Amino acid sequence: MPVTHFRVRWPDQSEATCYSPSSVVSEFFVAGQDYALEEFLVRARQALGSASERVRARYGYACSSAMDQLEQIESTAARFGAQPDATVRVLGFGR
Repeated sequence: MPVTHFRVRWPDQSEATCYSPSSVVSEFFVAGQDYALEEFLVRARQALGSASERVRARYGYACSSAMDQLEQIESTAARFGAQPDATVRVLGFGR
């Protein structure tokens, strides 16, 4: 269950490195792919929820860092909610 980081580019062209406690996140996103903001949020919730559950299965407790990362993603995404064509690009993955 290797820690995986994924880089995203927000609609304002700012970039961020996001944390996942599991490489399962790479099953939800494709490097180089643009996602409509809402689709990105749905996938982020699923990916980080799955990652947190993998931690729970292995260690007996959910990963609060994954949920903190999701909270940060949702907070940043809220800035672009009024833009109907807002997209987020997943730039890539790293460890």
